Amino acid sequence: MEERNRRIWTQYALLLLAGFFVSQLCASSDVKFYDSFDKAFDGRWIVSEKEDYNGVWKHVKSEGHEDHGLLVSEKARKYAIVKELDDVVDLKDGTVVLQYEVRFQEGLECGGAYLKYLRPQEAGWIPKEFNNESPYTIMFGPDRCGATNKVHFILKHKNPKSGEYIEHHLKFPPSVPSDKLTHVYTAVLKPDNEVLILIDGEEKKKVNFLSDYDFEPPLIPAKTIPDPDDKKPEDWDERAKIPDPDAKKPDDWDEDAPMEIEDEDAEKPEGWLDDEPEEIDDPEATKPEDWVDEEDGEWEAPKIDNPKCEEAPGCGEWKRPMKSNPAYKGKWHAPLIDNPNYKGVWKPRDIPNPNYFEFDRPNFEPIAAIGIEIWTMQDGILFDNIMIASDEKVAETYRTTTWKPKFDVEKEKQKAEEAAISGGLNGFQKMVFDLLYKVAGIPFLGEHKSKVLDFLEKAEKQSDLIVGAVISIIIIIFTVVLLLILGGKKQQPVSLTSGPPPLRKKEKNETPFGSVGYFDKRILLALQATTTGVAKKSDGTETSSSNSQGATEKKEEQNEDATAPRRRARREN
Repeated sequence: MEERNRRIWTQYALLLLAGFFVSQLCASSDVKFYDSFDKAFDGRWIVSEKEDYNGVWKHVKSEGHEDHGLLVSEKARKYAIVKELDDVVDLKDGTVVLQYEVRFQEGLECGGAYLKYLRPQEAGWIPKEFNNESPYTIMFGPDRCGATNKVHFILKHKNPKSGEYIEHHLKFPPSVPSDKLTHVYTAVLKPDNEVLILIDGEEKKKVNFLSDYDFEPPLIPAKTIPDPDDKKPEDWDERAKIPDPDAKKPDDWDEDAPMEIEDEDAEKPEGWLDDEPEEIDDPEATKPEDWVDEEDGEWEAPKIDNPKCEEAPGCGEWKRPMKSNPAYKGKWHAPLIDNPNYKGVWKPRDIPNPNYFEFDRPNFEPIAAIGIEIWTMQDGILFDNIMIASDEKVAETYRTTTWKPKFDVEKEKQKAEEAAISGGLNGFQKMVFDLLYKVAGIPFLGEHKSKVLDFLEKAEKQSDLIVGAVISIIIIIFTVVLLLILGGKKQQPVSLTSGPPPLRKKEKNETPFGSVGYFDKRILLALQATTTGVAKKSDGTETSSSNSQGATEKKEEQNEDATAPRRRARREN
């Protein structure tokens, strides 16, 4: 513990020293722009007044630090804010480094956290009306929602022939870290057209602006394009194969022969019980005391498998099984032959691309402002230490002296929290929980998956539920597997002409989880019994959970409900 405290204090001391290095960085001529957000952003950054962008920006401390940042404070909002640079940054000469920090303090499931490096206002935008249409040169940073999980790098480049600005997206971009720590994103644009994408100083991607394979679409367009005015001739035949026009259906080909026929050689097994139904009324079932015939309809006992059928080869009316029909041939079709008129797949002829051009270096538009324009379902997104520099070493020095100590503090805190969550789990118990978490992620649990995961998290934090959790989750998984293998009770055949089944009255043992079948009932009771009943501590003694008051009465009610016969649906007249 003393060693860990010493390490944390050392890291905090490094954070204080970082202020000195930052001041040196800002004084360097290699730093074109830097904002540490140590001071409030009011008066320096301009919040968009466009109606759709109603998200509230805040100047707050990063969680666990004295370091401030620019915070996305509300969920499900659009945000837009912009900072005009004192001096326009030219991307055409030398190296340019774009770097900034972002921290997802509440995690990131659906939202963007990228920056837009904007063109001068002469391109047609106003800071107070900054929105998604404002013209930018580069868009860079993380974005994650649904199937999207990438660190964008998009260059908006003007075609000198057409005058059109085209977005060129980095192919196969790196993914976004999924934790709640501060990460630093760096894009390095070099004079030789090389682009490096770094996350936390580690190179994740190296591409070239002139490569046909690194950007979509490529910056240099194709020399030729399909002629938009070229049309396929009407007599153009693209069929490689055609039915043989000389083929005739054989006289003995019966298209109406069924695929299956009854097996005439089959014989009814000895001991088959023709007069016994597969299911009978449960003789032990009794009519519930609260059943009202006038409201609930005539009560009928629930069905159970006929015990007489268990030892017999079968019950009910015996029918011959079906077998494949040897005379079945299906629909006759003429065999295919090579098409003598085949000309291949038609495509328009190629013509010179009027918008084709070449260059040795992209014609970058200058950067005159930095904007954040995002839509996010998450709050707690914190931006910090935004930098534009002309030297990679400057950005590297910043990461080492300012970002890394902060990241180490957060990492250490995360480890401590994970250890606290594990609580008193010994090595074996932790191994069991890790295994159960992996199993709970398997799709076959279906609708029970979320309940199992919630319960695991609760059990992991409460030592008196550890043993009960292990036992209950194993029972849940085992019963679901049995359900999948055995398929539950036999299902009655459904007539396609009989219409929908009659409406069902809510059963006495129905729960907020829905109607409880045999296996579902065991799963539900396992969860409820473990979370509200008596469980064993790791020392073997018994204790009641915090929710155990009245647990015995609730369990008796649940067990009574679970064993009560199911009500039949009310008969419709």
